[in-house]
Amino acid sequence: MSAPLGAPLRLASASPRRRELLASIGVEVEVAPADIDETPQPGELPAAYVERLARDKAQAGAAGTSLPTLGSDTAVVLGQRILGKPRDREDAVAMLTALSGTTHEVMTGVAVTGPHGMLSTYVTTRVTLRPLEAHEIDAYWRSREPVDKAGAYAIQGLAAIFVERIEGSHSAVVGLPLFETAKLLTRQGVSLWGERLAVP
Repeated sequence: MSAPLGAPLRLASASPRRRELLASIGVEVEVAPADIDETPQPGELPAAYVERLARDKAQAGAAGTSLPTLGSDTAVVLGQRILGKPRDREDAVAMLTALSGTTHEVMTGVAVTGPHGMLSTYVTTRVTLRPLEAHEIDAYWRSREPVDKAGAYAIQGLAAIFVERIEGSHSAVVGLPLFETAKLLTRQGVSLWGERLAVP
C-alpha cells in the first residue's frame, strides 16, 4: 500500500488513525507496516517499552527505502501494568472493568529514522474514565470497536462518552503525539503542511 508519488515519509504502521493524524499536518505517507515482536522484556517499564517498540518498528519499516521512516506504539498503563489489545471478549471486559472509574496513563512512543539517525521520544497522557456499567461494557464490546485497541477502547470513537477528563496530548491517545512528532519530522527533513517549517 502506498501514498501518492513523492510521499516524503514511510509509515511503519497499518493504523488508519496514524495516517489520518499525519495527513492532518500535511504529511503524505507510504505505508509499510512493520511486523515485530511486541512482548515486553522482563522488568521493562512501560515508557521504555513503548519507545523501544517505536524504534524497532521504525528500523524494520526503513528496510529498502531512503525515505525517513516513522514507527509508533501506544500502550494503556494501569499502575505499571501494560494493557495491550484484548485477546477476546473476556479480556476486553476485564480491561474495561479495571479502567472503569479510574485515572490511568496512555503512553505513546514515536521514532523517526533519517539523516540524523534514529530520533525518538515518548509522551504520557493521563485519562480518567467515568464508572462504567456492565451493560455499557457489553454493548461497547458488541460494537467491535475495542477488538484492535490498546486497553480495549478508542478515545476518538464510541468510547468518547466514557472519558471524563484527559491531561496531556489527545492526539497521543489516538495514536500519535503531533506536537512531538512534528519536531522529530522537521529534524529529519520532512515537510509539514507541504512547506519546510522550522519547528523549535
